[in-house]
Amino acid sequence: MRVGTCLRQETGAGLPLRRLLQRLVDDRDGVAYAPWMGEIRVEVFFENGRDRILAQEGHLNPSSVRGIEVDALVDTGAVMTLIPQEIVERLGLAIDGRIIVALANDEKVELDRARNLSLRIGERQMDTDCLVGPPTCEVLIGQLVLERLDLVPDPLRRAVTPRPESPYLPALKLK
Repeated sequence: MRVGTCLRQETGAGLPLRRLLQRLVDDRDGVAYAPWMGEIRVEVFFENGRDRILAQEGHLNPSSVRGIEVDALVDTGAVMTLIPQEIVERLGLAIDGRIIVALANDEKVELDRARNLSLRIGERQMDTDCLVGPPTCEVLIGQLVLERLDLVPDPLRRAVTPRPESPYLPALKLK
């Protein structure tokens, strides 16, 4: 039986294929899914990792830990996290070196590297370095963060979720 014939039998001749597919997509697990793949955005909480450690040791008032919540683009083509210069300055992160990066258009640029960034996506947290982007550039979350936090992109839901094999804590390979 051809696919078109099967769809006509199950849905009736009057229901266009596009509407049928939209209904199937919208009803899946009670979650609204997009019928196309698009960008994945996440809320990320950044803070100065050094401030956080000083606060934990009692050398800094916890309310003085510099932090900010931002909307970020998950970029599976990027390796490192990229943060605009003004956020790096607001967090007080130390610039410690430069890195040559290849952009999506194959252009190579030299960017500053900042240390002691602590970031949290959902309930998962890590400390890392980041690249310092030009002022007002978009915050990018790259592969290193996704790997370390054991998160996988879900293009249908436009979200990142914990890997099903490790729903409670990140799992890393040591071999």
